[in-house]
Amino acid sequence: MKLRLSVQALVASSRVFAVLSLLFGSVTGDCECGYSMTTSSDNVQHVFTDLHETDFIHIDITGDGKGDASHGWAPQGYNISSQVSRGPFGESFAVRNVMSNTIKNPKIFDGPGTLGLDAGLLLLVRNVMQDDRVPVSEVSTTGLDYFYGTFRAGIKTTDVPGTCSAFFWYQNDTQEIDIEFLSAQFDKEKGLFPVNFVLQSKEAAAAGYDAANTTGLRRVNLPFDPSTDFHEYRFDFLPGKVFFYADGNLLAEATGSGVPTTAGHLLLSHWSNGNPGWSHGPPTVDAVTTVSYVKAYFNSSLAQRHQDFASRCKDPSASGAVCAIPDHNATFFFSAGDNLTPNQTEYGGAGNEGDEDNDNGASELVAKAWVFWLAFGIVIFASF
Repeated sequence: MKLRLSVQALVASSRVFAVLSLLFGSVTGDCECGYSMTTSSDNVQHVFTDLHETDFIHIDITGDGKGDASHGWAPQGYNISSQVSRGPFGESFAVRNVMSNTIKNPKIFDGPGTLGLDAGLLLLVRNVMQDDRVPVSEVSTTGLDYFYGTFRAGIKTTDVPGTCSAFFWYQNDTQEIDIEFLSAQFDKEKGLFPVNFVLQSKEAAAAGYDAANTTGLRRVNLPFDPSTDFHEYRFDFLPGKVFFYADGNLLAEATGSGVPTTAGHLLLSHWSNGNPGWSHGPPTVDAVTTVSYVKAYFNSSLAQRHQDFASRCKDPSASGAVCAIPDHNATFFFSAGDNLTPNQTEYGGAGNEGDEDNDNGASELVAKAWVFWLAFGIVIFASF
């Protein structure tokens, strides 16, 4: 009887471990040691330990749809005066000017020329002034720990003259990396579509924050109209240098003291203050710039993230330990795959991201535990 029970217990144990393997075997995945890219200018491989990917076509960061979480982004709401904005008009950043026009929950807002909008994150500049302020829009990452990394966004700009569409990294007014589109500079007849790559530095501050009068400005004419389709704009923020790209093609490089030396956060904005030297405007009709995604692969400045990396990355040379970042691939997200985002800070929802620390991750863990104990009970019962 004792032998029978021991054998049955052994069989039961093997079944339990089989169940455990099925339930929890996917915990260990690839990319434990980070995500890599190779710079085209010097053929150097860079590895980044953290990621934050957001598919704006499928998720609602405003929470207006089905109550989705912020996904690590926060629409901004504040007013600034014309003096602070450095233009004839102030600006009114309002949450209502940020809209999530998702495939699963499309929306249409009131106003001229607003039908047939693309899916994605809509950033509005409205043409109806509020006192002496232009209604504008901005979203910021909730995390402030984005250090060296490669940062990419799919953007379709407005073609309404008089606004500035921007994708940028920011720590303060003298440590800032900008990609800015001034719609007043677009000339469809002549095929001129400039993009402005800017380092806001102490030099820029000394020049009254007029980027045109600093060495931190690189203005490049794009070979396409950025208002007719989505294109990927990217900057690689590395020690002592910043590379700027469009659709994977290197367009400009900045080096020297203007390159930031600390961590910051990411922002997307669409604004106008009437400054004739930059944004021009305000626009005569509502203007919309749409963002389809942001992909950030970076080294966090947080001590806890350093500890997390050390605990999960045991052998950087192992197969799959470091995952190569696909170049200029709008539809690929590590966070949409299986086991490609170990120990990452993610935000859940829409098949885009699933945080092990948030409610979705906790619910999944509880569900697995419940199934395990149910299976354990069945196996033990069957052994008798």
